[in-house]
Amino acid sequence: MEHPEVIVLCLNVVIICIAYFIIYPKFCGSNGNKIVNNDLLASGVVLIVSGSVFWGTGQEFSMLFFSLNWFWFTLLTYGIMEIPLMLWYFKKHDVWSSFKV
Repeated sequence: MEHPEVIVLCLNVVIICIAYFIIYPKFCGSNGNKIVNNDLLASGVVLIVSGSVFWGTGQEFSMLFFSLNWFWFTLLTYGIMEIPLMLWYFKKHDVWSSFKV
């Protein structure tokens, strides 16, 4: 594989877009607890798919000034890519109010 980072980033984009534009609006709405549970599942899917491709290969992933293994690269890039979309979705659907007691 010439650019494994691109594969992981594309996987992240696909899963995040499916989650925030299809799954969450349809099944979770503004329920923060449902979103958290489904997001754990989405994160798990990304890690399982990346792991099935890169586990045991010893592939190094470049993260600007340092290298990471597949697990940390996938997890960090997923989080970095998801946060802006999460904030937008939470504001649009007023999800923050579902966390108040």
